[in-house]
Amino acid sequence: MKAAVLYAKDDLRYEDYPDPKAGAGEVVVKVKATGICGSDIPRVNHGTAHYFPIILGHEFSGEVVEVGEGVSSVKCGDRVAGVPLVPCFKCKDCQKGDYSLCNNYSFIGSRIQGSFAEYVKVPERNVVKFDSSVPFEQGAFFEPSTVALHGLYRVDYKGGHDVAILGGGTIGLFTAQWAKILGAKRVFVFDIDNDRLAIAKKFGVDVTINTLDKDFKETVKDLTNNRGFAYVFETAGVDATMKLVFELSGNKADVCFIGTPTRDLVFEPRLFENMNRKEFNLTGSWMSYSAPFPGREWELTAYYFSTGKLKFDESLIFMKLSLSRIKEGFDMYKKPGFVKGKIMIVNN
Repeated sequence: MKAAVLYAKDDLRYEDYPDPKAGAGEVVVKVKATGICGSDIPRVNHGTAHYFPIILGHEFSGEVVEVGEGVSSVKCGDRVAGVPLVPCFKCKDCQKGDYSLCNNYSFIGSRIQGSFAEYVKVPERNVVKFDSSVPFEQGAFFEPSTVALHGLYRVDYKGGHDVAILGGGTIGLFTAQWAKILGAKRVFVFDIDNDRLAIAKKFGVDVTINTLDKDFKETVKDLTNNRGFAYVFETAGVDATMKLVFELSGNKADVCFIGTPTRDLVFEPRLFENMNRKEFNLTGSWMSYSAPFPGREWELTAYYFSTGKLKFDESLIFMKLSLSRIKEGFDMYKKPGFVKGKIMIVNN
């Protein structure tokens, strides 16, 4: 098969690679669509992969083309989304169903060979079937959707309240949709990009706020009767939004950091004190799994994608490239602010 093999920093080669073979309890998937995740970018452009050479890629969908001995849940021809985490299933965290917290895990596309290839081999448990009405490009968005839904479960989310989503990227837009599906009174999305806010509106968000507008905080106070939000989800992992959480949260709010920070974050005591004064609950969210593995996050994504209630739009995709052009995709990320949306690698 052909694959994109990473040999060193910025050394990504499109070349021949041995075809994977399904062993007992494994399946081989013909990759139809796979997205470049934000976590892939430093591995290629800064050389931070766990080892070399490696085939990256973990947001993928495709068709089962081979099943190993003992496989019963899927068959050849099934359309499936990839589940990248491979937990040990033996440690105390796994025994409690907290697979994301497993210390002995492996991971498709970072620790074992991934989906930047024509075919990928995975354990049977690491595929989720989806309906034929769902395009493969949409199927490659399973993982971002499940990450978003897991964040709601981390705060024991309940409907009937105003919800703020900070960051209108892929994760933020799915978080907003899940908040609506699960009964939010109103969903607000905050971002600095009007194009992303326009997509949020297409997805049914009630209010969009551009935080570059100098009076946006006063607007929020008016719209919420100066009470703030019952739920706040930070999805961007940047300084401005992580600090804004402490201003927008209402009294006794539930707050979840879904976004992953990449730089030092310094709080003024007066701002950080809001957590004390408002007595809001702050937690984090890591990956997207629950029991039975891979969990309700994946089961519900498959269901709501099939019904159309969890919406997908081509505008989520910045560009589609063939596997042979994947290096061009990573080079685009070297231009700050150039890529807006997902770069999708599509195999014909």
